[in-house]
Order: sequence, then C-alpha cells, then structure tokens
Amino acid sequence: MRVVFVHGWSVTHTDTYGELPEALAQSAAALGLDLDIRHLWLGRYVSFHDEVTLDDIARGFDRALRELPANPDGGIAPFSCITHSTGGPVVRHWLDRYYGAGGMAGLPLSHLVMLAPANHGSSLAVLGKARVGRLKAWFDGVEPGQRVLDWLCLGSAGQWQLNRNGLELDGPGHGFYPFVLTGQGIDEKFYDFLNNYLKEPGSDGVVRVSGANLNYRFFSLHQGKRILRKAPLTFALEADPVRLAPPAPLRVYEGYSHSGTRKGIMASIRAAAGLGQPVVQDILDCLRVASAQQYEHLRTAFAALTNVTQSEASRKDPRRGRFSMLVFRVRDDRGNLFARDDFEILLLSGRNYQPGAMPDGFLRDRQINPATNNLVFYLDYEKIAQIADGQFGIRVVARPASGFASYRPAEYRSEGARLTDILAPNETTYVDICLTRNVDANTFRFDRGDAPRTSFKHIRPSE
Repeated sequence: MRVVFVHGWSVTHTDTYGELPEALAQSAAALGLDLDIRHLWLGRYVSFHDEVTLDDIARGFDRALRELPANPDGGIAPFSCITHSTGGPVVRHWLDRYYGAGGMAGLPLSHLVMLAPANHGSSLAVLGKARVGRLKAWFDGVEPGQRVLDWLCLGSAGQWQLNRNGLELDGPGHGFYPFVLTGQGIDEKFYDFLNNYLKEPGSDGVVRVSGANLNYRFFSLHQGKRILRKAPLTFALEADPVRLAPPAPLRVYEGYSHSGTRKGIMASIRAAAGLGQPVVQDILDCLRVASAQQYEHLRTAFAALTNVTQSEASRKDPRRGRFSMLVFRVRDDRGNLFARDDFEILLLSGRNYQPGAMPDGFLRDRQINPATNNLVFYLDYEKIAQIADGQFGIRVVARPASGFASYRPAEYRSEGARLTDILAPNETTYVDICLTRNVDANTFRFDRGDAPRTSFKHIRPSE
C-alpha cells in the first residue's frame, strides 16, 4: 500500500510528522496490512508566502504525485493519504479540482484519513497572520501566508464552495473512503489567557470538532410573500429541503490536542508504543476498509466511541459538552451581498418566536468573515437542544429598511419541523439566505407629454 502524508500550514520541516509514519509501518502487519516504511511518502510544501493559495498547493500536490516512482504512464498509481490540519482541505480541494463528483471513477485516492482537519476553518485565523504566527499551538512561530489564512477564516468563500461541491460526492460507491479523527483535548502548555480560542470547549485548541467534521449540511432560505408580522411588516423565509453531506466516520478523542509532542494528535505518537495509542489503531482500521459495508460499520463504531468520550467529558465538566456551528450567507435576489453593518441575524425560540426566549448561554462565539461578511455562530448544542421542536426561528433585518430600494424584515419559523433537521452536535450548518430587494414605485415614473415640466429633485418614496 502506498501512503502519502500531507502536513498542515506553515510547516518548515518534515519532523512535523513525528514518529507517526514509523508507528504505522511497525504496527500494520499485526492487522493484516502491507505497509512498508519505504512505501510511505512524506509531503512537504511551501505555504508561508503571501502569494501562495490553496489552489496553488493542490496543483503542486498533483504534480508531485505524478512524479512519484511506479506510476503508470501519464497517471497516478493508487494511494492512500494521511493529512494533518489544513492538509485535509488541501487534498479535498485537489480531489474537487481534478476529479469532482463526475470524475470519481478515475480517482486514484482510496483512503483519506484526516487528523484535525480545518474543513470549515479555524476560529483563530481571524486574528491575523502576525498574531497567529506567534501561536505555538498552531504555527510554531512561523508567520503564515496571507492567502492561506484568508481561506482558513471561518465563513470563507473557499470553504463554502468546497463543502457545497462535497455534497455531490459518492465516495464509497467509487471506492473512496474519507475519515476525520480529531481531538477535543487542550494542552495547557499552549494556553494564552489573552486568547480564549486556545482553550475553547469543543475544540483541540485550534480546530473545533464541528469545524473538522465531514458531516455537515446546507440549508437554503428565500424571502416569500407570506406575511408573519404587520408591525414591522415581516415576510416569511421559505425553506428548501436541507441537504446533507454523505455520511462520514468521525472519531473524537479526549486526550489529543491539535499540536505538540505531549498531546498532539500527530506529533505525540511514539513508534515504540504502537497499537497502544488509539489514533494509531484507528488510522490502521481506516486503511483496512475495503467496501461500503465496512465503511458504514466503522462509521457506526466511531460514533459510539465518540458518544462515550463526549458524554464522559460532559459528566466531569458540564461546560464541555457538544457544540455546533452556523455559517450564514445573506444576499438579495439580485445577487448583492450585504456589508457587515447592513444586516442583523437573531435566533428565535418559543411559541412567539422571540430572541429573548433563547436558552441562556446558548451562543459561545460570534465571528464575521472580513472578506465575505458571512456570519458564524458557535452554539452550545446542549443548550440549543432545550428548544422544543417547531419553536426555532431565524430573523434577518437588513438595511436600508426604507427608501427607493429597501428590504423588509424576514423570519424563518420551524413550525413543526425538528430542530435536528437543521442543527446537529459536532456539525456545521451552512445557511444561505436570499432576501427580496424592493424597488419603490416612485423610483421611476412617467409624466404625460403635454403636462407642465416639473422638478423631481425632492421626490420621496411612495411608502
């Protein structure tokens, strides 16, 4: 079996892989896998220059794969891949760019095992490259490239597009098996008490579990003509069916953090400890999957183990429960996106759908992407789960609210739908909201040709 490794961002040395390759090679035979250290290839790529984009890295990855020995003429020999951190999105982007949903039959990649992947970004990225570069938990003092960091910011356009395209993939049906293994442990060595993200519950100090998980959903809402309130005049947001990503195995560990030789999910692995380390056993179990049935069996097993892990953590400390992310994109029916100060989003609950009825402490964090103005909520799922089915809502207030071109408030009301159709623990939901742009009748008028000429300099909107 040929296995390639792809590291995370702003790495400058292949010692980033630690002893994980040796641990896998030495333990594989015990599980019936043929994994020779000579068949393991350690990737190294440049990502710490501002001009380098994720697409550039994916193109370089494709070229490097084609230069490996024992490839067929003009092609890529079958391989499996193990990634860490942003290496996961790199390989997923490569797959999307060169194969996509329509080219899965020709995909040479069989297994993609992602360790702590930033599939939906990292809350730390918004801090900026100078501050992020100083964080030992992630970049180990190396300042990351700006274009890469832009992709990593929560709510980025790159994440939206990659994950939207991922809805169409039929991996197991074409012999492709992706997995996510991630921790929710915090290494106190990396604490920075001026930055709460490094000790954020539901994360490994860099990537949230919900930000790593390949199980996610897209939820589209468009403003209709049904009136929900007369004062202020509010129209209903009508929902399209929720679209779910193909089910993928997720394994969450309590003992692993993002980085570091003490608790890091990759760097802490010791070759001599072999299968005694949970992540080594689980990676090899992933690589052993050879059918859709085995893939589903492992997904179920990982889900049970994750449930036990998170239940135990929550029992010891109720603040360490499960969390979800909501990523909002707000646009109008003419394709215009809104500036960060031109819209508000409120979550609602109760029979009257009011923001004040939401459970106390439900919102753990709120970020807005500086490039897209997509808004990201980090929610305590255990608190959100207290909301009764059919009593969850979303209110959008956009500006301008009056004038010759304006927007009316809009609301989504679940009205009998289950909350779990929209939100799930450890997952991200992308919410695409389309508002109606209203043009006032006085924006354009005609006068009779035989009427007196008049000034319309001070004309006012009709409403």
